[in-house]
Amino acid sequence: MQVLRLLTTFSVAATFAICKPALADQETTGPLPHEVMEPTVAPAQDTSAWFNGFKLGGYSSAGLNVHPGGKTDAALNEVSLILRWEGDSRFRFFGEFEVEQPLSWNQQDKFSQQDFKFDLERLYLDYNLSEQLNVRAGRFLNPAGRWNLLHAAPLVWTSTRPLATSRLFPISTNGLMLYGAKPLNNQAFEYTAFIEALQDQDEDKNEIQFKDARGARFVYSGKVSLGVTLQEFTEKSPINERFRMVGLDILTQHKGWELSGEAFQRFYSNGHEGGSGAYLQGIAPLGNHGAGNGWFAVARIENFKRPAEGSSDRWLLGAAWRMAPNRILKLEYADGDEERIDSPKGFLASFAIFF
Repeated sequence: MQVLRLLTTFSVAATFAICKPALADQETTGPLPHEVMEPTVAPAQDTSAWFNGFKLGGYSSAGLNVHPGGKTDAALNEVSLILRWEGDSRFRFFGEFEVEQPLSWNQQDKFSQQDFKFDLERLYLDYNLSEQLNVRAGRFLNPAGRWNLLHAAPLVWTSTRPLATSRLFPISTNGLMLYGAKPLNNQAFEYTAFIEALQDQDEDKNEIQFKDARGARFVYSGKVSLGVTLQEFTEKSPINERFRMVGLDILTQHKGWELSGEAFQRFYSNGHEGGSGAYLQGIAPLGNHGAGNGWFAVARIENFKRPAEGSSDRWLLGAAWRMAPNRILKLEYADGDEERIDSPKGFLASFAIFF
């Protein structure tokens, strides 16, 4: 009961700044396209405090994990503020500033702030050259597959992310990007190309460090969206290994049902295998849904292999209750190979919200 009260307290704290439901005017059956996802061509609706073209919003999530054996911990996972400016010119500004784990709790240490960290997720300036070509300069998310671009807690179905989407390539990049989309009847062809210009100066000890990244992603969007990722980067280590990576991703949705997946394969510069990972995730509506809200069943299987970490096979079963377009409650059980900090096992529950 103490843990449940803690989760409730976290959830209430996360809602204090709500002005109105984010994205409430959009109908969907799953995680919503939003400015949190990049690159995006059409402007997205936003919960906002307006001042001369500026919009202020954000998101937050809190969760708990009951590990196998009964050990329990909980945390306010993040508080992320999003600042956007879009005036009458061809320029557009976007910034995301995140406080990670400002408060955590476990049965031994009780409340703690030792994992507190400030992270500059994104900070970039866009310039629209034409209807089909845009330039981005600054810090942005790596366009490798879908999950890394759509990783904000209110937009994804589960409390944890597949290992293949976080430990095979750089999460963010400081540099230049070209992106755009070309309509094709009821479909579209989207493209992204980027190159790193400045290495991270502040290195997180819990993240794998990369440098000299460059690559591209191409997406054919329709009833079935198919994406291809091609990248090259160096993984920082005493020998600084250079990798080439190819990735495939798929997404299809119909009346609340959803099937998505991603697969990545890395190669050393000499052509030998350098790690791989994949996941397949299915979503099924439970009962009738209005405006995309309601209960959904969630299932996922995944595989991950990295030379320095070995291989891992995981599975997840659960349910998600989308109370409103900007609020979601997730309940799930995850199991498989050895538990990791970034891939926990046991029962997980979390609540996420846009504000």
